[in-house]
Amino acid sequence: MARKTGSSYEAIDSPIDRLDPIVKFTGVFCLGLSAAIFPSFILGYLLLLFLFVVAYLAKVFKKFAKFIIGFAVPIMVMLFFIQGFFSPKNKTIIADFGFAQLGLEGIIHMLKIVSVLLVFLGSFYLTTKTTDTGRMVAAFKRIGLKGSTGYLVLATLNVIPQMQRRIAIIQEAQNARGLETTGSLLTRFKAFIPLIGPVIMSSLVDVQERGMTIEARGFSVKNVEQTSFIEAVETPLDRRIKRGLQVFLGLVIIITIMLKLKIF
Repeated sequence: MARKTGSSYEAIDSPIDRLDPIVKFTGVFCLGLSAAIFPSFILGYLLLLFLFVVAYLAKVFKKFAKFIIGFAVPIMVMLFFIQGFFSPKNKTIIADFGFAQLGLEGIIHMLKIVSVLLVFLGSFYLTTKTTDTGRMVAAFKRIGLKGSTGYLVLATLNVIPQMQRRIAIIQEAQNARGLETTGSLLTRFKAFIPLIGPVIMSSLVDVQERGMTIEARGFSVKNVEQTSFIEAVETPLDRRIKRGLQVFLGLVIIITIMLKLKIF
């Protein structure tokens, strides 16, 4: 049973959950950059398949698949028309509709853009979904990040979940007062207008409270050793995985350069 927390993280015991947060962010950087610099879009989709395996190991396969499909379909449709019909790279015409011509180069470029976006977003989604924000901040602090910066990272990652809960609370309060929030698109739009004010004002109050919290917790005090209830320890397995990701990125860079130079 997953335990809901204040962020998108769900406490599900899995091999991915137990990995060091720095390893996961290294994966976001190495996998995303590899998909971006490699000439072919094929590597990006192979890495996306790998992320599905990671999601299965992390026990969030269905949510990950829903996230990827929900993002990929509209983006692919939009870029299909933009790049397929109007890309300046189009030279090989595969379909002529009279008013517009569908080009092979545009479709390939579209597939490349989508693959890079999905690898970056998919790996970041898995990172935030399987990483406790407290451990994340502790890991950042371990590698030399300031406590105040780590706290701001934690607060930023919690902004969207907090706003979602706040909107749900305000909607329940409006329903209790007799305001109709469901029905036609026009009805929901009218109900959305009264939401804007409370959400914005409460968000501004949150920003002020975060600043006060930083001062109250002594993040600005210098020459004082700060302690934490949560620790993020890097294990030998974490180091091996991180090194493997870095080696993978290095190999992709080397192969990309060789392909550019037409060495093979």
